[in-house]
Amino acid sequence: MKRERNEVYAELLGRMISVETVSLKGSCDRKKFYSFHSLMQETFPNVFAIGEVEDFDGSLLIKIRGSGDGAPIMLMNHHDVVEASGDWSHPPFASNISEGRIWGRGVLDTKGGLFCMLKAMDELLSEGYTPTRDTYFLSSCTEETDGSGAKAIADTLKGRGVRFSLILDEGGMIVDEPVDGAKGYYAMIGVGEKGICDLKFIAGSRGGHASTPGKDTPLVRLGKFMAEIDRGRLFEARFSPTVRETYKRIGKGMKGVMRLLLTNTGLLSPLLKKFMPSFSSSAAAMLKTTIAFTMAGGSRGANVLPEEAYVVGNMRYSHHQGGEDSIREIRTLAEKYDIKTEIIRHGVDSPLTDYSGDGFKLMERGIEEIFPSVTAVPYIMNAASDSRFMGDLSDNCIRFAPFMIDRSQLDSIHGVDENMCVSSLSPAVDFYRFVIKNA
Repeated sequence: MKRERNEVYAELLGRMISVETVSLKGSCDRKKFYSFHSLMQETFPNVFAIGEVEDFDGSLLIKIRGSGDGAPIMLMNHHDVVEASGDWSHPPFASNISEGRIWGRGVLDTKGGLFCMLKAMDELLSEGYTPTRDTYFLSSCTEETDGSGAKAIADTLKGRGVRFSLILDEGGMIVDEPVDGAKGYYAMIGVGEKGICDLKFIAGSRGGHASTPGKDTPLVRLGKFMAEIDRGRLFEARFSPTVRETYKRIGKGMKGVMRLLLTNTGLLSPLLKKFMPSFSSSAAAMLKTTIAFTMAGGSRGANVLPEEAYVVGNMRYSHHQGGEDSIREIRTLAEKYDIKTEIIRHGVDSPLTDYSGDGFKLMERGIEEIFPSVTAVPYIMNAASDSRFMGDLSDNCIRFAPFMIDRSQLDSIHGVDENMCVSSLSPAVDFYRFVIKNA
């Protein structure tokens, strides 16, 4: 029976993958998204027949009225995807089911989650179920660009005075050995995400001929600036209660020195702060603000000193330091090298959800029931999601997709040959059913 469910689910999800929904920054064409909406109506007829559907320029908000007046819940996943460049072994926008996996752009990020949450509700409605509280579903078409769809919906809901007891969006998944040596499967449940901003650092000069360079030309100053940041001493590393709990739960699955270190972050935090970057860059990133330099420019001639050179950095700022303080720190360092700082895009500060609160405890109960051998772990996401706009709407914003994936599947997100195991679909639908019925 399980195999039959998974096969049916895979076929339906494959149809959703076949509709190309790449979102491009600056594009106003929404035709592809409305085509996708039509497919959604066919795939989830009960949801669209009973639900109150609102369109926000291609992004959808669906409300299923409940029988009681308790605080509502909202489940989220976006239907836009990134481009599918590179050499794929399976066409990225087609229904490809082979080797026990379903292949295609968006299957993990996040049409798979969108399918499973709506399928869960559609099945429940077909069984005559009525939720005890209003249940909302949100799916934006701009998550991969500027997040404007989710922001517009969040602003509208805030204006209506709606507050949710739980918001569940995309996020961490169930992974094997999230840190080398941590044996077993862990449900990485996001209780927050770092803010993101893009900064441009500009160094100027009088220019001139490359045959007679002076000292500290623009590119040299930018190089020294980046090298100092690369030493990792600019931003404050701190073990917040959430990060301590992350390390503690993962550490229990380890042995030897690493188990001792991760389960005793209070006593051994100075040593761990120094050691963690060489052990796990993703785990280390949870401790502090980071910046990655991603773009650069100088003169247009190989024999010309630039009058202006620049680098662009993508900053992910921590909750304890925040965006303003992190920008102030790096701007001060830039001034030391006579470099100007320009903010290209400012981030959104989103609060942390308490891992001892009702929202996270519900996730733990769901994991225990649907995935009994899996350890639930709270963590802070380094990536961004639409739920960054939802901080004013709920004290329980959770970022988690109930899919069991391996390392290669994790790496396929935004990469080549994105895929998930067909066998992971029915447990994910069951998890969303649990959340809807028990929130």
